[in-house]
This record gives sequence, structure tokens and C-alpha cells, in this order.
Amino acid sequence: MCVCSRTKMVFFLMFIEIKASPAHSTAALIVDEPEETDPWDLPELKDAGVPWSALDTKGKVLRVLISVGKLILLLGFLYMFVCSLDILSSAFQLVGGKTAGDIFQDNEILSNPLAGLVIGVLVTLLVQSSSTSSSIVVSMVSSGLLTVQVAVPIIMGTNIGTSVTNTLVAMTQAGERNTFRRAFAGATVHDFFNWLSVLVLLPLEVASGYLFVVTKLITDSFEIQSGEAPDLLNVITDPLTESIIELDASVISGIATNDPEAKNKSLIKRWCQTFTNTTLMNVTVPGPENCTSPSLCWVDGNYTFTLKNISQTYNIKKCTHLFVDVNLSDMAVGLILLALSLLVLCSCLILIVKLLNSMLKGQVAVVIKKVLNTNFPFPFGWVTGYIAILVGAGMTFIVQSSSVFTSAITPLVGIGVISIERAYPLCLGSNIGTTTTAILAAMASPGETLADALQIALVHFLFNISGIILWYPIPFTRVPIRLAKGLGNITGKYRWFAVVYIICCFFVLPLLIFALSLAGWKVLVGVGVPLLIMLIIIIVINILQKQKPGWLPAVLRSWDFLPLWAHSLAPCDKAVGVLIAKCCCCCKCCQAASDDQEDRAEQLENNKTTHTAVYDNHAMSVENEAEDGMKIELNILKMTTL
Repeated sequence: MCVCSRTKMVFFLMFIEIKASPAHSTAALIVDEPEETDPWDLPELKDAGVPWSALDTKGKVLRVLISVGKLILLLGFLYMFVCSLDILSSAFQLVGGKTAGDIFQDNEILSNPLAGLVIGVLVTLLVQSSSTSSSIVVSMVSSGLLTVQVAVPIIMGTNIGTSVTNTLVAMTQAGERNTFRRAFAGATVHDFFNWLSVLVLLPLEVASGYLFVVTKLITDSFEIQSGEAPDLLNVITDPLTESIIELDASVISGIATNDPEAKNKSLIKRWCQTFTNTTLMNVTVPGPENCTSPSLCWVDGNYTFTLKNISQTYNIKKCTHLFVDVNLSDMAVGLILLALSLLVLCSCLILIVKLLNSMLKGQVAVVIKKVLNTNFPFPFGWVTGYIAILVGAGMTFIVQSSSVFTSAITPLVGIGVISIERAYPLCLGSNIGTTTTAILAAMASPGETLADALQIALVHFLFNISGIILWYPIPFTRVPIRLAKGLGNITGKYRWFAVVYIICCFFVLPLLIFALSLAGWKVLVGVGVPLLIMLIIIIVINILQKQKPGWLPAVLRSWDFLPLWAHSLAPCDKAVGVLIAKCCCCCKCCQAASDDQEDRAEQLENNKTTHTAVYDNHAMSVENEAEDGMKIELNILKMTTL
């Protein structure tokens, strides 16, 4: 009995070993994983279609026609994309334009450099156009309400505010993780450049007046004549945008310059052609002190008369845009245009990305990547970046908007056509291109205000040139690229963090700085300096942890001694996931009652299909027989032992 049981035990163990070995080998094959790749490497856009050489004549003609059609569609979507950005700017001006004008009225606040910087950021966010906010500043300087020194920090703020557009455009590519990582980094490299430039140049300007002094020397040294600002891309886009909405830009400037009539005017232009007649007339004034001059003043009893130029405006031709006869407030029209322009902008951007993905394949993608991302041969490789800066400046000068140009290259960075190292100098060039347009626009100013208007435009130009000198020539100083890649890695892992970044960077941080600056220098220094010192210490420790961990005490070689939420976004990610799950749960519960019966029916059908497939599949039948055999052997073993 004992020998029999031992024999059966041996056979049972052999049976288990034989049956288990195939499963073990199959698991080993499944566990093998592909090697990890660098997420910043540009992806290969492979062509899955039939090669050109394998096509017959009809197929080649068809492919050419399809390619031409895609190119026409791409140009059409690009045109709609640019027009939607223009309408978006008009919508923001309708919603917040008068508020922006009111903000510029308080000269005591603007005299504080930090407050002026934040106001420049917020006003540009409201009107979504650095050109509009810059023109407001120029008009205030020309009218004597602001000095050039006070306007310099505001110009720096407009440079920051205009970079939010391409950051918002990058949000439309959040569907695919690596694409979003590259797109968001390509957009925020512009943000980091602007913030770092302000961090260095604003204290330098407050301490030495560097930008004001240099631009003053330039304007005093040259005899500059008035000119006209060019209309390049506007010639193409204006017919469509002006058929939808036209704005009276003088209203915002009038509010900023304390014009009482401008406050009651609508930003929507009603009359596109007017005639102003100025005549010298006798008018009644309160007293002799209100006369235009002592020689032109007469007193008759209780009345005082003087001669004044009286202007009367006659409306000649009404505008033809869609909202010319609509009885809606500026806010209502602005919200309607805001929703429609965002819808068109996002739709065009998605379609542009889809078309580029279908067109940039195979040999075409290889050629484009080589042209855009390849450096010149040694020793002239350093020249490539500066040529990219010139290309960015030229393209921005053509489209007359840095927002349009940077928003157009953001999806190209996302799909992997342009590397972030090449997008960086293109963004720097776009900063220069938008200032050259402002310089030409300033040269169209009247002779008496030309010097101040031109000096403000030159301040903007010199600010960007100084930023490029700080953060581009030496590869080690290209800090914005490293910061953008770090932020891209975070947003690639936690995509909700992109929304947090936009809110904090463009709203919370400027408002916090604004509030501290209004509280006075003592409060600003008392709160800001400790925070700045703490930030510098954290940055230094992070660098040492990666480069020289031996220089740090054992405790500081990692942040594990802190609570998890203090050095990781994982707890916040879990909280966001739970919040999203609860929000989605309501929608799912609404559909649960209607879908419950269908799910049960599908489950029953699947069970029947699986049960039938088990008996039809020979391999699964063998496995079932083996399991039955094992159960029988176990029962025999138990009986034998008993």
C-alpha cells in the first residue's frame, strides 16, 4: 500500500512538471518587453501606403491629385486658423477691452515697476494681442499720461502675455502622451524665455535704466522720418474677418487717455466711412481763464465768448459686418465670437495635424526633417540656430503676429517634424519679428509723438535682443529648453498639470505679485525674498542630487524624508482621478439603466460562444482533459492514503 502510494506520487509529480513546463515557457515569452526609447527623439513617420514605383499610371495620377487636394485643404485650414485667431483677439477685446482701458488709467499703480509688469501681462491676456496692448501704451506715452520709464515694465509684461496663445493651442494635442509632451514643451519654451528675461532685465532696468538710456541714445542720434506700417497678411485675412466683426480701436485708447466720450461708446464699429469738419466758431465759456488766448476773449455782461475749433463728424457709409445692426451689448457679442472662434480654431488645428500626419510620411518626412533639424557641417554648425532666428523673424514679419507663428509651429513640434531645439530659435526670432512690425507702426505716428512712440517700440526690440544674448549664444545658457523639457515630462505623465500650469503662471502668480506690490515694498520684500531664497536653495539641492550627491548630507540626497505629497504629484494625481471618476459616474449612472439589459444579453452570448469555442478548439480540449486527469489522480492519491 505504501509502495503504491509512493509510485502514484512520483507519477503525479512528473505529470505536473510535464504540464507546467509549456506554461512557463509561454509566460517567459509574454514578459519580454521592448527597450525603452527616449521620448524626445523625433518619431519616424512611416509610410504605410503602396510605394510610388509599384503604382500604375492611374494610381500615380490619383495619388498626385489626392496630394494636391490635401495641400489645398491644408492652406485653407491654415487660413481659417489665422482668421480665427484674429476673431479671437477681437472677442477678447469686446469682453475685456474697456476693462483693460480702465486698468491703464491709474498712474500711481503703473509707477510701480512690478505692478506695471503684471498689468502688461493681464491686459495682453484680456485682449489676446500684444500689438493692441502695446498701442495703448504708445498712445498713453504720446498723450503725456505715461513717461517712457514707467512704460518699460508694461512692455515687458505684454511680451509675457502674448505667449499664452500657443500654450493653449498645445492643449488640443493632449490625446496622445508623447505628442502632448513635445507640443507642450515646444509651446512653454517661449514662456520660460520671457519669464527668465524679465527676471534678469527688470531689476537691471530699475537699477540702471539700461533699456531707457540705450533707446534714448538711438532715437536722439538718428533723424527718423515718418512712414507707414505695412499690411502683408492682413490683406488676405481682412476680407473675411471684417465681414464678421470690425472694432473701433480708438475707444480703448480713449478710455486709457481719460476721454469721457469713449466710455459710453461701443467697441463695435458701426460707420466705416466718416467725414470730420472743423470750423472756427464763437463759443461761450465759464470765464476768461477758459479762453483759448487773451486776444480771443470777449466779455459781454455775464457771458464770456472765445473762438474755438469745433469738429463735427458726419457718418457717410455704414459697415457691412454681421453685427453692425445687432442690438446686443459688447459683452454678449464678445462671448458669442469667443465661443465660435475657439470652436473654429480647435477644429482647424485638429484637422491641420491630421493632414500633416497623412502628408508628412516616407521620403517627404525624411527630407523635411533633414531641412529643418540638420545643422551645417563643422565648424559652421553654430550658424544654423541664428539662421533659424532670422527665419522666425521673417515669418513673423510676414504674418504680423508672433502668436500666429508660434501657434502654427506648436503642432509641428508635437507630431515630431520640428525638434524643440530647433523650435527654440524660431520662437526667439518671432519675438524679434513682432517688434519690427511695432517699429514700423510707430514710424507712422505724427511728428510730435514720433520720438516717444519709436522709443517704446525700440525698448521692446532691445528687450528681446538682450534676452537672446542672455539665453541663446552659449549652449550652457539655453536654460529654457531644459526647463521646457522638464515641464513636458511632467505634463506627459500628469496631463492635468498643464491646466494648473496655465492658471498659476498666467493668472495666480501675476495677481499675487500685483497684490504684494500694492501692499508696499516692505511687504513685497518681506514675503518675496524668503520665497525666492527658498526657491534658489531647492534648485541648488536638486542640481547637486543629480550631479554631485556625495557633496550633500545623507538626508538631503533624496526628498524621501518629506511627505509624499511634498515631493511627488502622485497623490494629487490620485485625487484628480477620483474627482474625474466621480464626475463621470453621474453620466454613467444615467446610462446604466438603459444599458444594463444589453450588457447582460451580450454577456450571455459571449458565455455561449466561449463554451462552444472550448469544445471546438483542440488545444483547449487537451488542457481540459489534462485538468480532469489531474483531478482524478488527486482523488486516487487521497483514497490510497486513506
